[in-house]
Amino acid sequence: MTCDVTVPTKHTILVVDDQPENIDILRNILKHQYKVIAATDGQAALMLARRAKPDLILLDIMMPGIDGYCVCKRLKEHEQTAEIPVIFVTALGEERDESRGLEVGAVDYLVKPISANIALKRIKAHLALHYQQQLLELEVDKRTSELAHTQLEVVKRLGRAAEYKDNETGMHVQRMSRYSHALALKAGFSQKQAQLILTAAPMHDVGKIGIPDHILLKPGKLTPEEWKIMQAHVDIGLDILSGACSELLALAAVIVATHHEKWDGTGYPKQLKGEQIPLVGRIVAIADVFDALTADRPYKKAWATEDAIAFINEQSGKHFDPHIVRLFNESIEDILQIKEQFKDEPDIVIATDG
Repeated sequence: MTCDVTVPTKHTILVVDDQPENIDILRNILKHQYKVIAATDGQAALMLARRAKPDLILLDIMMPGIDGYCVCKRLKEHEQTAEIPVIFVTALGEERDESRGLEVGAVDYLVKPISANIALKRIKAHLALHYQQQLLELEVDKRTSELAHTQLEVVKRLGRAAEYKDNETGMHVQRMSRYSHALALKAGFSQKQAQLILTAAPMHDVGKIGIPDHILLKPGKLTPEEWKIMQAHVDIGLDILSGACSELLALAAVIVATHHEKWDGTGYPKQLKGEQIPLVGRIVAIADVFDALTADRPYKKAWATEDAIAFINEQSGKHFDPHIVRLFNESIEDILQIKEQFKDEPDIVIATDG
């Protein structure tokens, strides 16, 4: 296994003490094995720790202004410095003082006057432990990334399976998922949440895998009995995704369950109305319908873009959430750009003699 953690040729140690003579003592102990930087007050220590990112901090407690306990607590609260090991070096030798130091995040506690030999051994041990923790975190990140990638591949391939069954191209889910992503960002979702929607949206019709071909691919209008069978693809999709523990698949299940609901309560499967429908379901509903209207299907030819936009607006307050319709109109340039970028490839006709 190759890891990206590099062992520095000389570790950097930040010494923090309001007494320059104490800094000099520690500098003389450390200088042959480590690079030493110093600060004489808590505020300077916080700034230097964020800028220099030392490998370990030796921190006095009794300082004017911000004391060592407060400095350590702030270091642990800041993302850039939270993982830096802190060892208190102080004249406070009571058990309660050491206990408080460990409670605010220090890894060790040395009482002045310190033994050079003990200090060097403690520092060496904590630097080695910190390095091993970094290696472990890298390995965990690697495994987590691999698991997420595998999960994403499963989602994509299940989505593709539904497309093949439904006689649609992969461009449908590319477009509608990107429409959903654009609308989610416009609706105030974070980048991370919008990315989850982008990834989960292709699963919206996965249940069509279980619908008979003579219904799914019928070129004409479905009978009431056939339409009832078609609607069952929602329950089939939920059966496929049921029991999923991951955030991604749980979101996909919400999309499957609610993207056919309508704002006025006339949708299916549960006739949810208004804000009873999760926001992500309302977003994917518009994205899916707009793409369905503007693409060829077995039962219809593609609508002109302007006609599809007019339909979305006409259905505001009926099929669609009026607020999401407004966001759709505000995002129309981005949506049309996506539509063009991921347009269906034309069928290739091979000419033969005769």
